Amino acid sequence: MRNIVRTVFCALLLTASPVATTGQQPPAEVMLFGVFHFANPGLDVVKTDTLDVMTAGNQAYLEALAERISTFNPTVVLLEFAPERNAEMQDRFRKYLDGEYELSSNEIYQLGFRVAALSDAETVHGYDEKNVQWQAQPLFEYLETTDTATGVRVSTLIEEFSLDEQRAHDELSLQELLMRTNDRDRDALNRSLYMLTNHVGDDDSFVGADATASWWHRNFRMYALVQRYAQPGERVLVIGGQGHTAILRQLLADDRDREAVDVRPYLE
Repeated sequence: MRNIVRTVFCALLLTASPVATTGQQPPAEVMLFGVFHFANPGLDVVKTDTLDVMTAGNQAYLEALAERISTFNPTVVLLEFAPERNAEMQDRFRKYLDGEYELSSNEIYQLGFRVAALSDAETVHGYDEKNVQWQAQPLFEYLETTDTATGVRVSTLIEEFSLDEQRAHDELSLQELLMRTNDRDRDALNRSLYMLTNHVGDDDSFVGADATASWWHRNFRMYALVQRYAQPGERVLVIGGQGHTAILRQLLADDRDREAVDVRPYLE
Protein backbone atom coordinates (compact mmCIF):
# COMPACT_ATOMS: atom_id res chain seq x y z
CA MET A 1 0.00 0.00 0.00
CA ARG A 2 2.80 2.39 0.92
CA ASN A 3 4.45 1.86 -2.50
CA ILE A 4 1.14 2.62 -4.26
CA VAL A 5 0.76 5.89 -2.33
CA ARG A 6 4.33 6.85 -3.14
CA THR A 7 3.78 6.11 -6.84
CA VAL A 8 0.61 8.21 -6.96
CA PHE A 9 2.35 11.10 -5.17
CA CYS A 10 5.25 11.03 -7.64
CA ALA A 11 2.81 11.01 -10.55
CA LEU A 12 1.04 14.06 -9.12
CA LEU A 13 4.34 15.89 -8.83
CA LEU A 14 5.16 15.16 -12.46
CA THR A 15 1.78 16.33 -13.75
CA ALA A 16 1.27 19.35 -11.47
CA SER A 17 0.53 22.70 -13.07
CA PRO A 18 3.43 25.22 -13.23
CA VAL A 19 2.02 27.37 -10.40
CA ALA A 20 0.12 25.91 -7.47
CA THR A 21 -3.31 27.47 -7.00
CA THR A 22 -3.77 29.44 -3.78
CA GLY A 23 -7.34 30.68 -3.89
CA GLN A 24 -7.75 34.32 -4.88
CA GLN A 25 -4.28 35.46 -3.84
CA PRO A 26 -1.46 35.68 -6.39
CA PRO A 27 1.79 33.83 -5.71
CA ALA A 28 4.44 35.60 -3.68
CA GLU A 29 6.88 37.81 -5.59
CA VAL A 30 10.49 37.44 -4.49
CA MET A 31 13.27 39.88 -5.37
CA LEU A 32 16.75 38.48 -4.71
CA PHE A 33 19.40 41.17 -4.33
CA GLY A 34 22.96 39.83 -4.36
CA VAL A 35 25.62 42.05 -2.84
CA PHE A 36 29.26 42.06 -1.81
CA HIS A 37 29.65 42.50 1.93
CA PHE A 38 29.89 46.25 2.49
CA ALA A 39 31.61 45.71 5.85
CA ASN A 40 33.75 42.77 4.72
CA PRO A 41 34.70 40.55 7.70
CA GLY A 42 37.29 38.72 5.59
CA LEU A 43 35.72 35.28 6.13
CA ASP A 44 35.27 34.37 2.46
CA VAL A 45 37.83 32.25 0.59
CA VAL A 46 38.23 35.06 -1.97
CA LYS A 47 39.72 38.01 -0.06
CA THR A 48 39.01 41.58 -1.12
CA ASP A 49 39.51 45.08 0.26
CA THR A 50 36.03 46.37 -0.52
CA LEU A 51 34.91 49.72 -1.85
CA ASP A 52 34.03 52.29 0.81
CA VAL A 53 30.24 52.72 0.72
CA MET A 54 30.30 55.56 3.26
CA THR A 55 31.61 58.25 0.92
CA ALA A 56 29.22 61.08 0.10
CA GLY A 57 28.77 59.91 -3.49
CA ASN A 58 28.08 56.30 -2.54
CA GLN A 59 25.69 57.37 0.21
CA ALA A 60 23.73 59.43 -2.31
CA TYR A 61 23.55 56.42 -4.65
CA LEU A 62 22.38 54.09 -1.85
CA GLU A 63 19.68 56.53 -0.77
CA ALA A 64 18.40 56.81 -4.35
CA LEU A 65 18.68 53.05 -4.82
CA ALA A 66 16.66 52.37 -1.66
CA GLU A 67 13.94 54.70 -2.96
CA ARG A 68 13.83 52.89 -6.31
CA ILE A 69 13.67 49.43 -4.72
CA SER A 70 10.95 50.65 -2.37
CA THR A 71 8.71 51.08 -5.42
CA PHE A 72 8.62 47.27 -5.51
CA ASN A 73 6.91 47.91 -2.16
CA PRO A 74 8.08 44.82 -0.30
CA THR A 75 5.83 43.59 2.49
CA VAL A 76 8.70 41.50 3.90
CA VAL A 77 12.41 42.38 4.03
CA LEU A 78 14.77 39.45 4.70
CA LEU A 79 18.39 40.16 5.61
CA GLU A 80 21.47 38.03 6.14
CA PHE A 81 21.47 37.60 9.89
CA ALA A 82 20.39 34.65 12.03
CA PRO A 83 16.69 34.47 12.99
CA GLU A 84 17.79 34.26 16.62
CA ARG A 85 18.69 37.95 16.29
CA ASN A 86 15.24 39.03 15.08
CA ALA A 87 14.23 40.76 18.32
CA GLU A 88 17.57 42.57 18.55
CA MET A 89 17.51 43.72 14.91
CA GLN A 90 13.86 44.73 15.02
CA ASP A 91 14.57 46.88 18.06
CA ARG A 92 17.49 48.43 16.19
CA PHE A 93 15.22 49.08 13.20
CA ARG A 94 12.62 50.83 15.39
CA LYS A 95 15.36 53.04 16.81
CA TYR A 96 16.43 53.87 13.25
CA LEU A 97 12.86 54.92 12.43
CA ASP A 98 12.87 57.13 15.51
CA GLY A 99 16.15 58.75 14.49
CA GLU A 100 18.04 57.09 17.34
CA TYR A 101 20.26 54.71 15.35
CA GLU A 102 22.99 55.70 12.89
CA LEU A 103 23.49 53.28 10.01
CA SER A 104 26.88 51.57 9.89
CA SER A 105 28.41 50.36 6.63
CA ASN A 106 26.90 46.84 6.65
CA GLU A 107 24.45 46.21 3.78
CA ILE A 108 21.89 45.06 6.35
CA TYR A 109 21.58 48.69 7.41
CA GLN A 110 22.60 50.60 4.29
CA LEU A 111 20.10 48.75 2.10
CA GLY A 112 17.83 46.64 4.28
CA PHE A 113 16.87 49.24 6.88
CA ARG A 114 16.53 51.99 4.28
CA VAL A 115 14.23 50.01 1.99
CA ALA A 116 12.14 48.63 4.85
CA ALA A 117 11.60 52.15 6.18
CA LEU A 118 10.29 53.29 2.78
CA SER A 119 7.97 50.34 2.11
CA ASP A 120 5.06 48.38 3.56
CA ALA A 121 7.41 46.16 5.55
CA GLU A 122 6.81 46.88 9.22
CA THR A 123 10.19 45.51 10.24
CA VAL A 124 13.06 43.28 9.09
CA HIS A 125 13.71 39.56 9.54
CA GLY A 126 16.78 37.32 9.38
CA TYR A 127 17.12 34.30 7.13
CA ASP A 128 20.75 33.27 7.61
CA GLU A 129 21.63 29.71 8.68
CA LYS A 130 24.35 29.30 11.29
CA ASN A 131 23.85 25.68 12.37
CA VAL A 132 24.90 24.19 9.01
CA GLN A 133 28.16 25.49 7.59
CA TRP A 134 30.41 24.70 4.64
CA GLN A 135 32.33 21.57 5.73
CA ALA A 136 35.43 22.14 3.63
CA GLN A 137 38.29 21.21 5.99
CA PRO A 138 38.38 17.50 5.04
CA LEU A 139 38.40 18.54 1.38
CA PHE A 140 41.30 20.95 1.82
CA GLU A 141 43.27 18.35 3.79
CA TYR A 142 42.71 15.78 1.03
CA LEU A 143 43.82 18.26 -1.64
CA GLU A 144 46.98 19.01 0.30
CA THR A 145 47.96 15.39 0.96
CA THR A 146 46.44 13.27 -1.81
CA ASP A 147 45.14 15.23 -4.81
CA THR A 148 47.75 17.94 -5.10
CA ALA A 149 47.05 18.53 -8.82
CA THR A 150 43.48 19.63 -8.10
CA GLY A 151 44.76 21.51 -5.06
CA VAL A 152 47.12 23.57 -7.21
CA ARG A 153 44.33 24.27 -9.70
CA VAL A 154 42.00 25.41 -6.91
CA SER A 155 44.68 27.64 -5.34
CA THR A 156 45.46 29.21 -8.71
CA LEU A 157 41.79 29.94 -9.39
CA ILE A 158 41.26 31.43 -5.93
CA GLU A 159 44.23 33.73 -6.50
CA GLU A 160 42.89 34.74 -9.94
CA PHE A 161 39.44 35.39 -8.52
CA SER A 162 40.87 37.41 -5.65
CA LEU A 163 42.87 39.59 -8.06
CA ASP A 164 39.84 40.02 -10.30
CA GLU A 165 37.60 40.99 -7.39
CA GLN A 166 40.18 43.43 -6.03
CA ARG A 167 40.58 45.00 -9.47
CA ALA A 168 36.80 45.43 -9.65
CA HIS A 169 36.64 47.15 -6.26
CA ASP A 170 39.53 49.40 -7.24
CA GLU A 171 38.11 50.43 -10.62
CA LEU A 172 34.32 50.09 -10.66
CA SER A 173 31.61 52.28 -9.20
CA LEU A 174 29.24 51.03 -6.52
CA GLN A 175 26.48 50.72 -9.11
CA GLU A 176 28.75 48.66 -11.38
CA LEU A 177 29.75 46.40 -8.51
CA LEU A 178 26.12 45.72 -7.63
CA MET A 179 25.30 44.97 -11.27
CA ARG A 180 28.22 42.54 -11.14
CA THR A 181 26.92 40.77 -8.01
CA ASN A 182 23.58 40.26 -9.78
CA ASP A 183 25.01 39.13 -13.09
CA ARG A 184 23.71 35.69 -14.12
CA ASP A 185 27.01 34.64 -15.72
CA ARG A 186 28.88 35.47 -12.53
CA ASP A 187 26.29 33.51 -10.55
CA ALA A 188 27.07 30.49 -12.73
CA LEU A 189 30.80 31.09 -12.30
CA ASN A 190 30.33 31.21 -8.53
CA ARG A 191 28.53 27.86 -8.51
CA SER A 192 31.07 26.28 -10.86
CA LEU A 193 33.83 26.63 -8.27
CA TYR A 194 32.12 23.98 -6.16
CA MET A 195 31.83 21.65 -9.16
CA LEU A 196 35.59 21.95 -9.62
CA THR A 197 36.19 19.92 -6.45
CA ASN A 198 32.96 17.91 -6.33
CA HIS A 199 34.69 14.79 -7.73
CA VAL A 200 37.52 14.77 -5.19
CA GLY A 201 37.95 11.52 -3.27
CA ASP A 202 38.50 7.85 -4.00
CA ASP A 203 36.81 4.52 -3.35
CA ASP A 204 34.21 5.25 -0.64
CA SER A 205 35.58 8.76 0.07
CA PHE A 206 33.49 11.66 -1.21
CA VAL A 207 35.15 14.60 0.52
CA GLY A 208 34.52 16.85 -2.49
CA ALA A 209 30.85 16.00 -2.87
CA ASP A 210 30.32 16.16 0.90
CA ALA A 211 31.81 19.66 1.03
CA THR A 212 29.65 20.79 -1.90
CA ALA A 213 26.55 19.23 -0.34
CA SER A 214 27.17 21.01 2.96
CA TRP A 215 27.20 24.41 1.22
CA TRP A 216 24.01 23.60 -0.69
CA HIS A 217 22.52 22.28 2.57
CA ARG A 218 23.08 25.65 4.23
CA ASN A 219 21.50 27.47 1.29
CA PHE A 220 18.56 25.06 1.14
CA ARG A 221 17.85 25.95 4.77
CA MET A 222 18.13 29.65 4.00
CA TYR A 223 15.71 29.23 1.11
CA ALA A 224 13.30 27.34 3.38
CA LEU A 225 13.16 30.46 5.57
CA VAL A 226 12.53 32.58 2.47
CA GLN A 227 9.66 30.26 1.52
CA ARG A 228 8.08 30.55 4.97
CA TYR A 229 7.86 34.31 4.59
CA ALA A 230 7.06 34.30 0.86
CA GLN A 231 3.44 33.25 1.19
CA PRO A 232 0.70 34.08 -1.36
CA GLY A 233 0.20 37.81 -1.83
CA GLU A 234 3.51 38.82 -0.22
CA ARG A 235 6.26 40.82 -1.93
CA VAL A 236 9.57 39.74 -0.44
CA LEU A 237 12.95 41.45 -0.75
CA VAL A 238 15.90 39.17 0.07
CA ILE A 239 19.34 40.78 0.43
CA GLY A 240 22.43 38.61 0.79
CA GLY A 241 25.95 37.88 -0.36
CA GLN A 242 26.27 36.68 -3.94
CA GLY A 243 27.68 33.38 -2.70
CA HIS A 244 24.18 32.70 -1.39
CA THR A 245 22.01 34.43 -3.98
CA ALA A 246 23.79 32.57 -6.82
CA ILE A 247 22.24 29.38 -5.41
CA LEU A 248 19.00 30.85 -4.07
CA ARG A 249 18.24 32.22 -7.54
CA GLN A 250 18.32 28.69 -8.95
CA LEU A 251 16.03 27.42 -6.21
CA LEU A 252 13.60 30.27 -6.79
CA ALA A 253 13.53 29.53 -10.52
CA ASP A 254 12.43 25.96 -9.73
CA ASP A 255 9.84 27.02 -7.14
CA ARG A 256 6.34 26.63 -8.64
CA ASP A 257 4.67 28.67 -5.90
CA ARG A 258 6.74 31.86 -6.13
CA GLU A 259 7.64 34.34 -8.84
CA ALA A 260 11.04 35.98 -9.26
CA VAL A 261 11.38 39.74 -9.70
CA ASP A 262 14.60 40.95 -11.33
CA VAL A 263 16.46 43.50 -9.20
CA ARG A 264 18.74 44.69 -12.01
CA PRO A 265 16.44 47.35 -13.51
CA TYR A 266 16.33 49.03 -10.09
CA LEU A 267 20.11 49.29 -9.94
CA GLU A 268 20.42 51.56 -12.97
